[in-house]
Amino acid sequence: MYIQGAMQSYIDKLASKSPEPGGGSAAALVGSLGAALVSMVGNLTLGKEKYEGVQDEVKRLLQRSESVRADLQRLMQEDTEAFSGVSAAYKLPRETDAQKKARSEKIQEALKGAATEVPFQVCEKSLEVARISLTAAEIGNVGAVSDAGVAALFADAFAQAAAMNVRINLNSIRDEAFVSAKWDRVQEILKEVGKLKEEVVAMTYRKMG
Repeated sequence: MYIQGAMQSYIDKLASKSPEPGGGSAAALVGSLGAALVSMVGNLTLGKEKYEGVQDEVKRLLQRSESVRADLQRLMQEDTEAFSGVSAAYKLPRETDAQKKARSEKIQEALKGAATEVPFQVCEKSLEVARISLTAAEIGNVGAVSDAGVAALFADAFAQAAAMNVRINLNSIRDEAFVSAKWDRVQEILKEVGKLKEEVVAMTYRKMG
C-alpha cells in the first residue's frame, strides 16, 4: 500500500508515466493531510489550561479528524485499484458480438462501480474536512489557527480534484439517471465546501491579526 511506503517513492511514481497513482489518489492524499492538520490543531489544544472549557469538544474533534484521515488514506489506495478494474475491462476480448456486449457491460459496471464511487467518496469526505477545519479554527489553539486555515484550503482543493475525477468517469457512463444524481450531489458538495473554506480563511486571518 502506498500509504505505508516512502513518500519519495509515491511522488516519483506519481510523476512517472505509470497510469496509477493519479489525480484521484493524490486528491485523497491531500485530503488526509488536511484531516491531519486538524488533528494537529486538536493535539496542540488538548490539555492546555487556556482551553480548559473546550476540552470535550476538542476530544470529539480529534475523533472526527482521525476517522476521516483513516478513510482518506484507505481511499488513496482504493483509487489506484479502481483504475485497475476499468483497465482490465477494456482489455477484454471483442472479436464477436457476444464478447463486445460482455466487454461493454463490464466497462460500464467498472465505471459505475469503484471508478466513480471512490472519487465520489473522496469528494464527500472533503465536506467533513471542511467542517472540522471550521471547528478547529473556532475552538483550537490560536497559535495553530493557520493550520486550520490550510486544512480548509486543502478541503476545497481536494474537493475540486475529486470532482474532476468523478466527471471524467461520468462522461463514459450511459446511465443518465446515475450520471445526473452523482453530478448534482458533487455540485452541492463543492458549493458547501467553498463556503466553509471562505469562512475558515476569513476567521484564520482575523485570529492571526
